[in-house]
Amino acid sequence: MGDLAGKVALITGSGRGMGRAHALVMAGRGADIVIHDILKDEAAKTAEDVRALGRKVFVSNADVSDVAAMKETVAEAEAALGGIEILVNNAGITSERTGIEGVDEAFFQRMYDVHVKGTFFTTQAVVPGMKERGRGKIVNVSSMWASTGHPTGATYIAAKGAILGLTKAWALEFAPWKITVNAITPGGVITEMVMAKGGMDYVREASKKVPLGRYADIEEMAYTAAFLASPESDFITGQVIGPNGGQSIVGI
Repeated sequence: MGDLAGKVALITGSGRGMGRAHALVMAGRGADIVIHDILKDEAAKTAEDVRALGRKVFVSNADVSDVAAMKETVAEAEAALGGIEILVNNAGITSERTGIEGVDEAFFQRMYDVHVKGTFFTTQAVVPGMKERGRGKIVNVSSMWASTGHPTGATYIAAKGAILGLTKAWALEFAPWKITVNAITPGGVITEMVMAKGGMDYVREASKKVPLGRYADIEEMAYTAAFLASPESDFITGQVIGPNGGQSIVGI
């Protein structure tokens, strides 16, 4: 189990879902946490639970697509907790299920603003400090569908695909400073959004397509992110790891 003692981790979208799980697992392994979520009540609850684990917390409710606000978040968080050595670009919004005819310009723009713009400029705000310290861990959250496609959700898949491109480019760009950049591509995970979509009946039916026969528990995504944030992964960069129960097997 990777030791994160003394590290500071910024996790975007950590009020609920996978982001909250990332925060709690990393706090349990010793990291202080910058909790970020536009959902104030949810962010406050995650902060309370991280403090209960004995870790320090800084909370931001900035919109991840607001470049100036995220830059301010990073500056204030580092003043409060110290240099951010781990960044998990997790914040996201759910995909459309309508097909191409149901997407308007505003929805398209918001999808890219949250996933791509948010990931890009939050990283831009954090990287100078990582370069100065000569180390850092960046974990980008994409999706299994970015590798395999899906009959609906094209804007979501395209945005998540862009995150894979950023991962590979940044791994090369930041390597001279010993900053690693990797991506995780979750498959089916039991989250609030999944349960709201169809509950356990949906999960049981969808699990029939997964070779291991189930959806992931949310902590299993966090274990992957925590490994990529730990010293155990120091020689891994530019890689895409898919915790998906074998539903998607790509690459050689």
